[in-house]
Amino acid sequence: MILPITLTVAGAAALINVWLGWRVGQRRMSEKVSIGDGGNELLTCRMRAHANFAEYTPFVVILIGLIELAAGTTIWLWAVGAIYLLARIAHPLGMDRPAPNPLRMVGIMVTMLTLAGLGLYAVALPQLAPSAHAGGAEAVAKG
Repeated sequence: MILPITLTVAGAAALINVWLGWRVGQRRMSEKVSIGDGGNELLTCRMRAHANFAEYTPFVVILIGLIELAAGTTIWLWAVGAIYLLARIAHPLGMDRPAPNPLRMVGIMVTMLTLAGLGLYAVALPQLAPSAHAGGAEAVAKG
């Protein structure tokens, strides 16, 4: 079974991750810092933006995949994936600018709302379709 939303979001996330790593590497080269941040504030911000992406994105991709597997491919799940990815591009661009920055705040808020929303939906999904799960259990019990 192909999960088109999950594949698209995971592929785009991989490309964003490469872009974030490239930005860190670019700054490391210009500042001649091979380990750590060398006290460079912009390098620290780029490292944190990259690490932050790596901390949250796997959970979002896994939840999208499991929800798509359980509930099917839906337009709202496409929208959630696209909005999340756009927010994860906005966040590091905001990290490069002085705080407070609206790009960073949008990235943070959308990330948290996406993760919370997908998490809550994933927890509720088995309760929303009990007949499909109960039928399988009854069939096994009768078999």
